[in-house]
Amino acid sequence: MTGLSPVKGAEARRAHAGARESEEEMDVAVVYESLFGNTRLVAEAIADGIRAADPAARVSVTRTDAAKLSEVEDACLLVVGGPTHMRRMSSPRSCQQGLQAARKAKDQRSCEPEPGAAGPGLREWLQALPPARLGSLAAAFDTRVESRLAGSAARPASRQLKRRGFGLAGKPEGFIVTGLQGPLRPGELDRARTWGAALTRHAGVPARSS
Repeated sequence: MTGLSPVKGAEARRAHAGARESEEEMDVAVVYESLFGNTRLVAEAIADGIRAADPAARVSVTRTDAAKLSEVEDACLLVVGGPTHMRRMSSPRSCQQGLQAARKAKDQRSCEPEPGAAGPGLREWLQALPPARLGSLAAAFDTRVESRLAGSAARPASRQLKRRGFGLAGKPEGFIVTGLQGPLRPGELDRARTWGAALTRHAGVPARSS
């Protein structure tokens, strides 16, 4: 899996760091789409990592169907994520297909859909996202099966964020599920916490000593 490395958007990061000098708290919005709970767990772990790196940060974690654009526009850092369907972000059709498959798979244990699973999903939410404010940073993640043919929802989501004018706080990242409905591979939540903390530091927040 890819780790964080310098990416384009240095001007946005410098503007963000300058704004931080006069602020004690950073607003972070984590917005996610989840059908069966795996992406939600990753989103919550990322938020935990951000809080660990910056205890003063105000971090919200919200589903795409409940995340109001007006509530995230002031965020210094926006983190978005969703499941990978057909090698890319989900669509209303792919979500319906996934939910129908879950209803038929009565022999599987954890196939109860998440609240808001029917959408709107990450693709639709990003399409409605207004242009970023100067200095705003963002990053994208996804959940996917471990296969070279799995594709990625995070990569197109990251491109959408760049088109909206966000500087990128890190490269798009993927977290592995062991099946179409999960669960997550052991260790992925720890990796998500580490990624969240690294995003925060990349956004200009110094590491906190324990």
